[in-house]
Amino acid sequence: MNGPVSKKQKLIEAHLILEDGTIFQGISFGNKKSVAGEVVFNTGMTGYPETLTDPSYKGQILTLTYPLIGNYGVPVEEKDSSLFKKFESKTIQVSGLLISDYSFYHYHWDSGQSLSAWLKENHIPALYGIDTRALTKKLRERGTMLGKIEFPGESINFYDPNLENLVQKVSISEPQKLGSGKIRIVLIDCGCKHRIMHSLLDRDVELLRVPWDYPLDNLTFDGLVVSNGPGDPKTCRQTILQIRHAIDRNIPVFGICLGHQLLALAAGANTYKLKYGHRSQNQPVIELTTGRCLITSQNHGYAVDNSTLPDEWVPWFINLNDNTNEGIRHVSGRFSSVQFHPEASPGPDDAGYLFDEFLKIVES
Repeated sequence: MNGPVSKKQKLIEAHLILEDGTIFQGISFGNKKSVAGEVVFNTGMTGYPETLTDPSYKGQILTLTYPLIGNYGVPVEEKDSSLFKKFESKTIQVSGLLISDYSFYHYHWDSGQSLSAWLKENHIPALYGIDTRALTKKLRERGTMLGKIEFPGESINFYDPNLENLVQKVSISEPQKLGSGKIRIVLIDCGCKHRIMHSLLDRDVELLRVPWDYPLDNLTFDGLVVSNGPGDPKTCRQTILQIRHAIDRNIPVFGICLGHQLLALAAGANTYKLKYGHRSQNQPVIELTTGRCLITSQNHGYAVDNSTLPDEWVPWFINLNDNTNEGIRHVSGRFSSVQFHPEASPGPDDAGYLFDEFLKIVES
């Protein structure tokens, strides 16, 4: 158990500045570095180690609405492992972190260090003392906004990460073979959470993890999974082309989050930016074919436009909060995708069965 900050330690104040000129004052508990990005919020009550390492947050300054953060520290990981079990990638992915109250006491049987120490180790700025309720209300009313964390004496420009191909920054650079089994699955890594790969490997498949723009034409494989990732799906033209090739070869395809949007674009549908996105572990969705309701983990800022789905493609899941699309299927059943995360981490595993359903299609 770690005690509170020493009274002799000087508190460093910094500011969050939004593009509309709104300023929030906070106190630093991460790296002392000014940073700019897109300000978003997550309403989950737990799971900050998994959330902060999710590559889908690349380029974003994350606001956690749960008021007390850091109380269970950061878990210990096997640093030499090719796939982490408690983190979703090998580093913190957010550009900055904003919270209401930081717990200087942290205790958990698996805690290896404090959240503050982990953030500093990864060179990530973070502020506590932020009025996260007021900030979240503004983002819900105005939509996600550009913002910057500035320290005294420093001044930086605003930065819009959605204008870049963020997937290129978080994807692997060389193919990686994982596991063994009779079924060979190619995974297009657009910033893939490690739990997605664990979910597939736990089902005894051979997994070939490839970069976002890797050519698949000369590969022999049984099924294709397209992972989650950050940013605007329309920047990933090479990935969309590879998905189309797989469809033309009648190879089963399963997309997750960004992969869902990329499959939709490959099919000929359109995507659009949501006002403030879905980022939490309690998003209810309904499966239209069965009427089954699932509570899901989500992290995305874009969505598929149902009205643009071409013939032979149908909505599969719908979000029960705002009726946005949460899944699509081809009438053949061989190509499908979901906007939410069936692997969860963090969050409920209601949708984990979708991996089994996909592999049944691959084997059929």
